[in-house]
Amino acid sequence: MPGMLRPPTPREAWLRLAACAGAAALLQMDGTIVTVALPSVGDELGADSHELSYVLTAYFVAYGLALFPGGVLVDRIGSRTVALAGLGVFAAGAVVGALAGSFEVLVLSRVVQGVGAGLVSPASLAGAVSGFPPERRGAALGIWGASSGVANLIGPVVGGLLTVAIDWRACWWFLVPASAAAAVALRVLVPREVHADESPDPAGLRQRVVAAGALVAALTFAVMIGAFYLGQQYLQLAAGYSALGAAAALTLIALLVVVGAPVSGRLTDRRGEGQTTALGFLLVAAALGALAVPGVPLEGPGALPLLVPFGLGLGLLFVPASRAALNAVPQAKHGRVSSLLSVSRLLGAGAGAVLAGIALSGGVTDEHMRLALGVGAGLCLFVGLPAAAELSNGSAAARLDDRRPGSRGGAPSAASRSRR
Repeated sequence: MPGMLRPPTPREAWLRLAACAGAAALLQMDGTIVTVALPSVGDELGADSHELSYVLTAYFVAYGLALFPGGVLVDRIGSRTVALAGLGVFAAGAVVGALAGSFEVLVLSRVVQGVGAGLVSPASLAGAVSGFPPERRGAALGIWGASSGVANLIGPVVGGLLTVAIDWRACWWFLVPASAAAAVALRVLVPREVHADESPDPAGLRQRVVAAGALVAALTFAVMIGAFYLGQQYLQLAAGYSALGAAAALTLIALLVVVGAPVSGRLTDRRGEGQTTALGFLLVAAALGALAVPGVPLEGPGALPLLVPFGLGLGLLFVPASRAALNAVPQAKHGRVSSLLSVSRLLGAGAGAVLAGIALSGGVTDEHMRLALGVGAGLCLFVGLPAAAELSNGSAAARLDDRRPGSRGGAPSAASRSRR
């Protein structure tokens, strides 16, 4: 009834979220830890800078290809079972990489790790929200997203310390006990779920909400990765910054994203997905649009204030798309929706990097930078805001649908069972 206090979320749900967030954070740390070690890998295994990129490419390609099968498996046999299997494959790949005697074997190990990550990713997202009612999933997703952001911050530090203190192989060995710890937490804290509901999703509105959520996820990562690429190229090649100095700007943005994600979760639960998404895109568009104006500094203290709305805006965009898409379908289909969101983010990241590269193909100049930043602002306004409106329409309709007798909406399926 309106006005009644909602019961508190069970402690078990928060513990389940912590275990799943830890598994997701491990996948994020993997990329940053390994990236720091790549120069040492090239020295020992005789790979040049171009070849070293295969270590990352092999991982992400295998990761992307495994996401959809992983999502289907999550819906059929449960998030815990799939996540544990994925962590086992991931750890096995890390062992092969740590023992690799040639560069080819190392690349093969990254393929194995990517397959494992593709299983863990949809399982961790579906499992993270499985203990929360639909109206409180924003807070859970905010914590889940912030944990990945923190992992991106500490990953380079861990990778650098291990590489300097021991050698590059220590970075791969580190992933083995980390995977084991994540697996133990999942095994203890996440119940085994068996979903029997295979009924088709209602046509129309719910499908549009899922599509809008996927579009928001793709656009968020396209703008983020594209802007990061542009910034790094400009600061190092045009402004004369060192790699460390240029990375400091990304660290600030990452910190703001970590701050913004939990805020986004609470705001989404209170105000809805559409308003939070619109606010995020407006902040990002304002920052990019201001930087695109001739005369506005693109580096140094003058550009620093504009990084604040950019980072916070990105942080606001991480939660609402996932919440809307997951709430639009029964829990028995969360695995497939989670995989769709992950694939959208990967495709968006790839598109952002390609478009940014094209924008600078004529040279890293102020003119080219401002044009590219202006295009990014336009995408946020003319693509992002209409997608946000679709999320608003979906959440309003879902609230009406939830009031109907027998409606399932985004709530867990009655045919789903959880047992230890």
